[in-house]
Amino acid sequence: MSEKKQENSANMQVLGHFIKDLSFENVAARDSKQGAGTPNIDVKLNLDASKRTQQDQYNSSIKVTVTSKEAETDENIFLLELDYGGIFKIENIPDDQLHPFLMIECPRMLFPFVRRVVHDITRDGGYPPLNLDTIDFLAMYRSEVDRLAGEQKLN
Repeated sequence: MSEKKQENSANMQVLGHFIKDLSFENVAARDSKQGAGTPNIDVKLNLDASKRTQQDQYNSSIKVTVTSKEAETDENIFLLELDYGGIFKIENIPDDQLHPFLMIECPRMLFPFVRRVVHDITRDGGYPPLNLDTIDFLAMYRSEVDRLAGEQKLN
C-alpha cells in the first residue's frame, strides 16, 4: 500500500541549473567616473517557465536586472542582467497545480544560486557585493494572478 502512495506522490528533481545569459556593464569604470555617495539601486525580476520535449521535464528561469545610478546625478554606475535557468523533472502534479509549481517552487530552488551570482559579479566588478533580499515567490505569484484577473475584468 505504501508503494502505491509513493508512486502517486508529487516528485520534483532538479536535473540541472545554469547561467543562460549574463551581462555586466561597468559604466562608471568604463567612463572613468567615480561614484560618490549612496547609489540608487533598482532590481527587477521576471520569471519564465516552459515544457521541454522530454516527458515530465520543464524549464524554469529567473531573469534579474539590476540598475545602479548615482543618487544626485541619475547617471548610470552599472547594469547587471542575469538569466538563470533550471531543468526540472516534475511528476504527479495535477495539471491545475503545475503552473503555480513552476512559478513558485522552481524559482525558490534557483534563487540561492541567483543571489550568489549577483553577489559575486557586483563584488568582482569593483563594488560592494549586492545581496538580494529573500523573495516571496508565492506572494509574487498571487500578485500577478490578481493583476491579470483585474485586467480581464477591464476588457
